[in-house]
Parts: sequence; structure tokens; C-alpha cells
Amino acid sequence: MRRQRRELQEASLSFLDVISCGFGAVVLLLVIGKVGDPSVLEEAERQVLGTVKEFQERLFEIRGETVVLDEQLKSREQQLSDMRERIARLQAKLASVAKQSSQLSESQFKEKERLQLALQILTEEMERLLGPEFRQQNKLIGGIPADSNYIIFVIDNSGSMQSYSWDRLKIEMLNILDIYPEVKGLQVLNCNGSFMFQANRGQWLEDSSTIREAIIKKLDNWYAVCDSNPASGVLKAIRSFYRSDRNISIYILGDDFQGRFVRPVVRMVDKLNRANRGSDRLVRVHAIGFPLPAYFPPKGTVSPQAIKFANLMRELSYNNGGTFIGLNSLN
Repeated sequence: MRRQRRELQEASLSFLDVISCGFGAVVLLLVIGKVGDPSVLEEAERQVLGTVKEFQERLFEIRGETVVLDEQLKSREQQLSDMRERIARLQAKLASVAKQSSQLSESQFKEKERLQLALQILTEEMERLLGPEFRQQNKLIGGIPADSNYIIFVIDNSGSMQSYSWDRLKIEMLNILDIYPEVKGLQVLNCNGSFMFQANRGQWLEDSSTIREAIIKKLDNWYAVCDSNPASGVLKAIRSFYRSDRNISIYILGDDFQGRFVRPVVRMVDKLNRANRGSDRLVRVHAIGFPLPAYFPPKGTVSPQAIKFANLMRELSYNNGGTFIGLNSLN
């Protein structure tokens, strides 16, 4: 009896072993295998793959932007370096110019002191030789008589003058005005007799620093018609402003003469500006000629218009107690 029970126990244990192994295998298969709905799993996998791909593309974009920004940074750094070098060069030039300016100012100051000393010595010598009561009869500055208290400018404002000589004309007008620190009246006409300030035509402009600045400023937008023949402007100036108690100087500024003949203009001015007595004229007539580059080619013949202008200005200034200055350069 005991032997039979032992055989039954061994058979039961073997059966349990088999069952346990089988159950373990099933559990292992469930763990290893995919659990759940296959379509849901595939969708989740696609989403994960899409997200990974999106992140990869963004990563590539960021890397590309990084390269571009890197290149831009290098370019900006190079530009900054160039600008620093340029600033250093300009600072060096500025220091050099400042030094030269200081030296020039010192030289001019010393030269002015020497001139003042020479003038003082000359004045003392003149008083010794001529006496303290001597007074110079004619006031000449740079060869131009500066004895007038009324000034009239007759300006050729034609296209050639405004295109080439306008900046130099402003300088010369300032130089002329500097000769006369204070006058009783000013006026400006163009060669055809058109007044620069129409509201004051036929009237004197009262001299002041404001009026002088306004005249120079007005030159920048003064477009009255001018035919490059100063006869009308000169005659109108004399007729409009001459009085026996006024010392008037007319300054003609131009570059050419487009009239046919010089002699008729000279005769008209001579007839109107005839002397009251002796050799004096009613007004002085001065002139400044500006060399238009096209009229004075480096290797060629001087323009007939420029030659006629020079002849006319020489005759008018000589006959009317003035001075003609022909500039040899616009610089």
C-alpha cells in the first residue's frame, strides 16, 4: 500500500511541473509579444517616427542657421576691425592737421605782428617825411579804389556762370564787401537789369551783416534771365541810383560777352556816365572776369566771347575810373 501512494505522488508532481512550465511559457509569450490593438500600436509608432523626423529637420535647420550666423558674425567682426583701422587712420590725420593748423596759426600770428610792426615803422617814416597832416588822396586796396560809399553789383547769372564759376563768384563778392566794411547802400542786379530783390527794386538795401548774408544766400536760387551782356544792367544802375552827392562803384562780374560788338556798349556807358566836370565820372566801374574752362582750353584758341568780354571790361574800367581783374583760375 505504501508503494502505490509514492508512485501517485511522483506522477502528480510531474504533472504540476508540466503545467507550470506551460503557464510560464504563455506568460513569457505575453510579455515578449505586443499587447493591445495592432492598429493603435501602428498609429503610435507613426506619431513617434513623425515627431523624431520633425525634430531632426528642425535640428538641421538650426545647424544651417548657426552656420549662416557664424559667417555673418565673422563678416561683422571684419567690418568692425576695418572701421577701427579707418578710425585710427583718421585720428592720426586729424592730429596731423591739428598740428599743422596750430603751426600755421602761429606762423600767421607772427607774420601779422611783423606786418603791424612794418606798418607802424612805415607810418612813422611817412609822417616824418610828409608831415603829420598828410592824408592819402586815393584809397587803393589791391589796386581797386575803395573810396565809394554805395556799391552795386551787376552779375552775369547765366548758366555758364552758375555751372562753373558760382562758388568762386561768392568768394570774390565777399572779398569785395570786405574792402568796404561799411557803406550807405548796396544793390544787386543781373546783366539784364533784373534786381535780385524785386521788393527793393530801385531802392538801396541798407548795409548790414544780415543783408550781406542774404545777398550771398540768394545767389543759390537766383534764376533771372541773363543774356551775358552787362550793358543793360550797368545803364539801369546808373540811371536808377546816381546822385551828385553819392560816391558809387559798380562791379561787373561775368565770364563772357555774347553781344556782337564791344564799341557800342562802351559808347553808351560813356555817354550816360559822362563827367560833371574835369575827368571825373558819375560812377566808378570795376570788373572781374571768371575763366570759363571751355573758353580757355589747355591747348587751343581762347574763345572769342571771352576775348570780347576782356576787351569790354578793360575799356569800361579804364574809361570810368575803375579796375579790371581777370582771374586765371577758378580754384
